[in-house]
Formats: sequence, C-alpha cells, structure tokens
Amino acid sequence: MRTTEGQPHVMQPPIPEMRQSTRPLATDRLALDAIYEVARSFSTAADPIQVVPDILNVLSSFLDLRHGVLALLSEPDPAGGAGVTNPYKIAATAFSLGPDEDPDDILSGKVAKVLFRSGVPLIAFDLEDEFGIDAVPKRLRGQQQTLVAVPLRDPDKTHFVIGVLAAYRSHDTNQGALPEVDVRVLTMVASLLEQALRFRRRIARDRARAQEDTRRLMQAFRGQPEPVRAPISLDGIVGDSPAITDVIEQVGRVASKRTPVLLRGESGTGKELFARAVHSLSNRAKGPFVRVNCAALSETLLESELFGHEKGSFTGATALKKGRFELADGGTLFLDEIGDISPAFQTKLLRILQEGEFERVGGTRTMKADVRIVAATNRDLEDAVAQGEFRADLYFRICVVPIVLPPLRDRAGDIRPLAQVFLDQFNKANGTDVRFAPDAFDVICKCKFPGNVRELENCVNRAASLSDGKVVMAGELACRQNACLSADLARLREGASPVGGLAMGRIVTPSVSTGAIEPEAPAYAEPPAPVPPPDGARRKTANTAKDELIAAMEEAGWVKAKAARLLGMTPRQIGYALQKHNIEVRKI
Repeated sequence: MRTTEGQPHVMQPPIPEMRQSTRPLATDRLALDAIYEVARSFSTAADPIQVVPDILNVLSSFLDLRHGVLALLSEPDPAGGAGVTNPYKIAATAFSLGPDEDPDDILSGKVAKVLFRSGVPLIAFDLEDEFGIDAVPKRLRGQQQTLVAVPLRDPDKTHFVIGVLAAYRSHDTNQGALPEVDVRVLTMVASLLEQALRFRRRIARDRARAQEDTRRLMQAFRGQPEPVRAPISLDGIVGDSPAITDVIEQVGRVASKRTPVLLRGESGTGKELFARAVHSLSNRAKGPFVRVNCAALSETLLESELFGHEKGSFTGATALKKGRFELADGGTLFLDEIGDISPAFQTKLLRILQEGEFERVGGTRTMKADVRIVAATNRDLEDAVAQGEFRADLYFRICVVPIVLPPLRDRAGDIRPLAQVFLDQFNKANGTDVRFAPDAFDVICKCKFPGNVRELENCVNRAASLSDGKVVMAGELACRQNACLSADLARLREGASPVGGLAMGRIVTPSVSTGAIEPEAPAYAEPPAPVPPPDGARRKTANTAKDELIAAMEEAGWVKAKAARLLGMTPRQIGYALQKHNIEVRKI
C-alpha cells in the first residue's frame, strides 16, 4: 500500500499497458466534459446531496465509472437508542437500493475506515485480496473491478473527513484511463460538493440573519421595544467581555435542559467552573455534582471509579464501593479530560450514556442511574475521530451541545479584573494588603497568557509573594525578571538562546530596585507554537519530509518494516516514499 497527501493508496502496481503516454487524448476531453456537467448541476442545486445520484450517473456515462456511492458520517440517534452499526450512512448511489440493504454491502466498512483515518484517496485493484471477500459488494463479486475512492472533508474544518465518494471501473473497460485520472476527477467532484455545502451553509446563515433583522425592523416600525434580556451572572466567573458574555448566555440557555454538554477550550480556561455553573443553574442543582478526571486514572481504576465494584471482585476490594455514576444519581457527573480515555473504555462508557445502565466491577446486577453528563476536553475530538482514536458514536453522544470557552488572549478586557480578584484572594488567605501599581497592571494586561486563567493566577500570586513592599511594581513581575515560564518556552521553541530560571535550572527571584532603570523586557505577546505529539501518536503519510524519512531509515538499519513502525506507516508506504524522494536504499 502506498500513500501521499493528495496521492492515493494503491493496493498493487498499475499494469504496464495503463501508462500516461498511451492514454488517448479523448479521455482528457471526456473528463473535462464530465466536470463541466457536474459543476453546472451543483451550481443550480438547492440541496447538493440530492443531485449526487445525477452526478454519479454523469461519471458513469462520460468516464465509465460505475456503481458510484456517497457515504457520510452518521448522525446521533435522536431516539436515544443503541445507535447505528456503521459509523457512516449511504447518502446517495448511482443505482437503486433495497429498503433493507446493508450499508456495509454497498461500501465496505473496512474501506471506509481507511479513508476516514488517512484522509487520502484510495485505489484498490483487487478488493478481495487486500480487504477480504466481505469487502466486495455482492453485486460485484466474481467481476474484475478497480475501486477508486476519495475523502469528502468538512467545509469548515478541512482536516476532518465527513464522507467518502467512491466508484468502480471494470478491468474490461475500453475507456483506457489511468487510475490517477479517475482519482483526480473524483477529487474535483468532491471539492465541488464541499464548496456547494459551504455555500449552502452561508446562505442558511445569511437567511437567518436577514430574518432576524426583518423582525427587529418590524418591531421598531410598530413601536415595540426590543426585548431586553436580563444579564446572566455566574458565581466565580469574572469578566464582561463579549467572548465570555456569549459563553455565559449559552450556559444559561442550556442549563435547564437534560442534554449532554461538552466544554471545549485550552487548558486553564475554567472548564470545571463552567461545569459547576451548568449544574447550579439546572433543575438538578439540589442533587450531587460529581467530578472525575479521566486522564488521572488508568483504565482499570477508571472503570472502578465510575461504575463501582463489589466486595472481593479483585485484590484489595475489601468492601463494596459505589461508583461515581451511582453517586451522581439525580445530579450531574463532570467527566474532565474525556478525550484521553482509551478506545476500550470508550465502548464501556458508550453503553451507560446510551441506556443509563451499568454493572459494578465483579457484579452481575444491572443498575440504572439518572445522570446529566457534562464533559470537558482540550483535544481536537474531530481529528481524533478521523484518526480512529475516538469513537464517532461516543463523540455524537457527548457533543450534543458544544460550548467553546475562549482563551484569555481573546478576552483581554477581563485580565485586569481577574488579576484583582486573585490579588484579593491572596491577601485574604495570607493576611496581607498587597496592591499592584498601575504600571504593573499595564504589563499584565499586555501578556497573552498561553496558560490562560491558571497562568494569570500563578503570575499574580508569585509577584505578591516575592514583593518586598505593599505595592507590586512592574519591574517585580516574572516577565521582567527573566523568570516567566511562557516566555522561556517561547524562546526554546524558537531556537533562541534561552535566559532565565527555566534554562539554568534555577528560580530567579526579583531583585530590589537600585534606582537604575533596566531595559524593559517585552511581555510575552504570542502563544507558543504547538508541541508536536510523540512519533507514535502522529499520523504519517508518504509525504513525510525527506530528512525525517532518511533519519528513520538510518535508525532502523535501512529495514523498511522497522522504519515503518517508527513513522507509523506501512512498509508499502515507506517504499513509495523512498521512490518519491529518490532515496536509494543502502545495503548493510
């Protein structure tokens, strides 16, 4: 198998007679005619999905790409049942479907999984040999067909694959086209469909905005005042910036509902605080609020914590223990860092979220719990779903109402009141009366705080603790003492020569001003670049950089199988990448 970004998986080498030089010019003309017809159909369609069957028939007529199918990720079951057996649904086909036809027989789940995970096109000359006989649709078994499939991406999140567009070409065709030509044609069709979906979304948003403007104009014309909503305040949440006000309004609207809430945002944005706000504003406020940090427990301990265990169920289980779901019955369960749970435990968690039933570890009695789920994560779950690291059905269960918490750099107007709150808390806890000078507040308000509210609290407490007087001056702040962790991390990532406590392995304490004015060190102004994940967690493709590929081959002793494991690729992908970069395999 080989793959590059924008290049297809190829299950076996193309046959010699299908070379670029022998392709008739008529094939290119037919391809252009087909794309023209496709673009014209999408441009006039009210619903792009509805015209996809016609598009697939165009591909069949012009290019002999038959048995076309469009599969999209399944939506969550609105009835709250056990969900679908496939993570995708068949949205359109070039042929008629029976009412009870299995989606897996129209497009194999094994094939779809490759597209959803890799996000690159796929060509399979022999589906049975590569994926097994079950991957070949029943209507095509016994025939020699080449499968060509390309991913369909979310119009607003291009890294997230939401569907698969596939078609088959018979080995007996007289069309004479190369598989690469078929891939390019299907890729262009998928791009046109993505653009049509994006345009449809924008039209829907503009229509809703126009309807709202019309409603307001009609109210003004009739002399009716615009209804003023009472501001919602949440205990412990400080700030009145537009970003935080919008989040508070969302919390107020969703709190009274029973739907699950997923709080998303960077570390330190106050996800637990907002989870408590959802609970306190709901009709479950008198019930328990139970919190679990999913990332802090192993899979075995997490199962015991959430579901409980019976006495004697394992070594050390000397008494019956109720789980967090049982303890949160009638209240709210906050699952923090839910994006870090293992795939095996995701399956166990899905059952109770779907049916509200569970068994204690070592027990046989099925128990029920009436629990409202509020989850939180700082991971990109859509990307995790696309990579196969997070179940799509579990994603749809917990992400019913997503609320994105803004980072502190997007609510700069809230930095000063937040800093004052933390300073007041410090004074109350330590019996002091420390204040910030105006220039100190000015410096703090210029920082971007990649650690968000948690970093701001750290900054305030450190400055107040190390101050020699009752007034903290700007020169006593960590960023002016070369002791700011965020600034040091930024310098390290930029490759500059780091100066300060982080680099020297020591803590730099503020020095007492001697009257000499030192040059001001700029406050940390930009968020640090993201740290790349470990090699084992990265998705590699044949587009891997040449230097990285050579380094992996040298580390593996120029053994393709070992290098493939290091880069998270297959040996075939390694072989194609070596060929692409013209790297000669050394003999050792």
